[in-house]
Amino acid sequence: MRLTIEAIGAAGDGIAHDAARRPVFVPFTLPGEVVEAEPGPARGEGRAATLSAVETPSPDRVVPPCAHFGTCGACVVQHWADAPVAAWKAARVAEALARGGFPGVAVAPAAASPPNSRRRADLAIRRGAEGITIGFHARGAADPFDMRECHVVDPRILALVAPLRALMTRVAALHRAGSAMVNLLDSGPDLWLRTDGPLAVKDRATLAAFAGQAGISRIAWSREGTRDAPEIAAQDGPAAALLAGNLIPVAPGAFLQATREGEAAIVAAVLDGLPRRMPGKPRLIELHAGYGTLSLPLSARGRVDAYEGLPEAVAALNAAAGRAGARIKATRRDLARQPLLPAELNGAAALVLDPPFAGAAEQAAILARSAIPRVVYVSCNPAALARDLAAFARSPGWRVERAVAIDQFLWSAGVEAVVTLARGP
Repeated sequence: MRLTIEAIGAAGDGIAHDAARRPVFVPFTLPGEVVEAEPGPARGEGRAATLSAVETPSPDRVVPPCAHFGTCGACVVQHWADAPVAAWKAARVAEALARGGFPGVAVAPAAASPPNSRRRADLAIRRGAEGITIGFHARGAADPFDMRECHVVDPRILALVAPLRALMTRVAALHRAGSAMVNLLDSGPDLWLRTDGPLAVKDRATLAAFAGQAGISRIAWSREGTRDAPEIAAQDGPAAALLAGNLIPVAPGAFLQATREGEAAIVAAVLDGLPRRMPGKPRLIELHAGYGTLSLPLSARGRVDAYEGLPEAVAALNAAAGRAGARIKATRRDLARQPLLPAELNGAAALVLDPPFAGAAEQAAILARSAIPRVVYVSCNPAALARDLAAFARSPGWRVERAVAIDQFLWSAGVEAVVTLARGP
């Protein structure tokens, strides 16, 4: 098939149309390029295709810095120059706003986190006839490829890959499949290991020795494929993250923003979304507070009622607030099953909503019907954002005051947004 690429889709693939005007999705292509592609299986209303050759390359095409590009499933636009990627991600946020009922909102191009700044990585592990394979998942595959370089993660995480590969040859608990989540905390690397077999006494000794050699403060373990809470297999020192100047103990696999630069951009956008004028002791509500990435900065503007489902995060946040003298009250609550009701929002100057990837459809509908004057919505999923914003568009009086696109998922199709919704003209 000889095709002209018209646009880049939500997954990062180029979109063209065949002779019947059906969409064809061609990865690793760019707008305006004329390409040769081999047709593949059906995909939605169109079909996938495999790139054979680029006849007319885009002036925005660049040489991907990573040798794994095309094999790795993480980076999909490493062949595209920075400026058009930023504009594309901002356009994806604007499109989500329009689909949610708020067209014409200006969204600034997304400022990207720099290379080698990602501080968390979830690596897949496989044991096969040729030994241990460890790395990210290969594109379109369940199994990983053997990662030897990466231009996204922090070099300290990459430096652990080869030692982990050697370690897993000696861990009997790995039969065939497992994974290793690495969080680069301020106390050092924190490792959560998951295997498809039970952890033997000898394995625990092996992990303890490895932790000391690799400078890992804690290694937790759980059974792959289960929801079991991780148990501590080895620990030599605290496992803590610095949030808004406060060192907070965190659980294995704790959610932290992917990069420090992305975290700082989100915090700044959230604070910028608060009302310019608030009463002397305003009440601010935060939903899905985690360990306090936003709660602690928010407490400088008012007293914060923070809600979070994980008990360890609630305990850590309350303890940190007590040590810092911050005006925060963290409460444990399963917000998916028990969203806040309108009466609980009374008297609040603003609410910050930072839900997981699936969004917060039920909570958004309640907020849209409530008397809350302002909602700052932090989203990492444009599709969920569009769905949730539709509840506000259906309720009279809401407008989008500002929207900011943030790109801390470098070279991926992912984009985050901070959207400020306010009542009034």
